[in-house]
Amino acid sequence: MSEEIKANPLALIPFGVFIILFIGSGVITGDFYQMPVLVAVFAAILTALFMNRSTDFNTKVNQLTEGGGHPNIILMVVIFLLAGAFASIAEGVGAVDSTVNLGLSILPENLLLIGLFIICCFISISMGTSTGTIAALAPIGLGVAEQTDIGLALTMGAIVSGSMFGDNLSIISDTTIASVRTQGTKMKDKFKANFFIVLPAAIVTAVIFGVLTADASSAIDEDTAYQFIKVLPYIGVLVFAVAGVNVIFVLLGGIIFAGIVGLILGDINISDFVSLVGEGFANMQELAMLAVLLGGLVELIRRNGGIAFLLQIISKRISSYKGGEFGIAGLVSLVNFSTANNTISIITAGPLAKQMADRFGIDSRRSASLLDIFASAVQGVIPYGAQLLAVAGVAGISPVEIVPYCFYPMLIAAAGIIAIGLGLPKFTIKNS
Repeated sequence: MSEEIKANPLALIPFGVFIILFIGSGVITGDFYQMPVLVAVFAAILTALFMNRSTDFNTKVNQLTEGGGHPNIILMVVIFLLAGAFASIAEGVGAVDSTVNLGLSILPENLLLIGLFIICCFISISMGTSTGTIAALAPIGLGVAEQTDIGLALTMGAIVSGSMFGDNLSIISDTTIASVRTQGTKMKDKFKANFFIVLPAAIVTAVIFGVLTADASSAIDEDTAYQFIKVLPYIGVLVFAVAGVNVIFVLLGGIIFAGIVGLILGDINISDFVSLVGEGFANMQELAMLAVLLGGLVELIRRNGGIAFLLQIISKRISSYKGGEFGIAGLVSLVNFSTANNTISIITAGPLAKQMADRFGIDSRRSASLLDIFASAVQGVIPYGAQLLAVAGVAGISPVEIVPYCFYPMLIAAAGIIAIGLGLPKFTIKNS
């Protein structure tokens, strides 16, 4: 049951309202907390609801609720709430401090951020989710920043960078599955084509973090010895993530494990455990509401023809193989900027990308890789995306402050452009 939606550039106006209010107000005033993000997105939703007079208001409200209730959005909300609970309990029982202190005792300060980035890469490729990785490791990043002189925004940038590595490459990631299915290729073939493009970006990212923290020093208290038993909840989370366990079970297991450790050591009682879970949920309520409202806004924009317009302007005036590749990259990037969800952007842009690939003889492994690379690149730098909002929520800073330190998403975009320009890697050009 496919619906024909007419392209309409005016449908993007609500998105412009959101960007101007959320980011523009911060640029003008110098204070990115001046405009609450929920107010900005609600103003955009009201703008969308009062547009398109050919559709009655009740229908548009239904479209809003359908978008906000999309399975991907609700899953994201559940992950946010569980992540908040895990972070709250881990902090309450002292797991965060012990884990950070252990890391400081093993690694010198100038290698701590590189280590955090690599661990995030490893965990995200195992879990297949950037938001799940951020949920598990952002509290540790906060602890690292508090106990060293490494900047908080820089530390959170490392976590986002490592998390996007696996989001783009993992064979169990939603983005990988979506790109492979829409392009009709095999998972392992897409992985190979993708890996050789993004690996140099990951190496350069690690080097940058090393250079920026070369003179880092620790402010750790010598009296604050770590307790290894308090590190075990994080080790458990990592082990189950590597084993490919669903992120819901990973976070639930982490909550229960951390709670048991706290109860055994007498750091908390049952009442404290329940209170900490409640506090964790409360800390994520704004983020969860934002995810729902953004999902609704995107659906209104799509129904009014905004996404169709983006698809149309990219598909025009493409007349060559290389132009087709740049068209696929630009297409998914624009859609991702508008939807703030890399999986949804790939599902939306995928069919047209497949048409471009068939028209210009672009290998399906190549088109799938380009879709995933550029969707992940955009997702990792938009301050209104789930990843940056989640990590900023843990850090207590504006997501805009973290964006300049999200080196990996920026570098994979550069790597993708270079790969298109030079036609690399060569083996992906051939059809199987």
